[in-house]
Amino acid sequence: MERVAHWIGTDAYWARGRTREVVERSFAGSVPVGLYAPDGRQVAVARVVSDRATFVWLCDVYVDRDHRGRGLGTRLAAWSVEWAQRHGIKRVVLATLDAHEVYAKAGFAPLGYPERWMEIDTRPPFG
Repeated sequence: MERVAHWIGTDAYWARGRTREVVERSFAGSVPVGLYAPDGRQVAVARVVSDRATFVWLCDVYVDRDHRGRGLGTRLAAWSVEWAQRHGIKRVVLATLDAHEVYAKAGFAPLGYPERWMEIDTRPPFG
């Protein structure tokens, strides 16, 4: 968890400044998934937030900078879709600033009806 908390809290644009305690709580309430190098070192992480019946949110997808460009983000996204399918869940969503192509390879597309979605987001804008 130390490595994950460092990635999320210091390098992930969507969560910079998130404390280790918050990262730990968020992962404890989710289905975590990790990818590991042959030597056992973790190189990527994501978490699935779900009611395990109707909805999945894929979030906190992070690939170590030294391992990017190898399809690991797409593998994590595809795993989340497969996980949802195994549980009979038909809706999987995510948000991304700059990795649309990565997630499109796993079947994600822009919201079909964005006018149906609303949010409350009190965080400062990314930039």
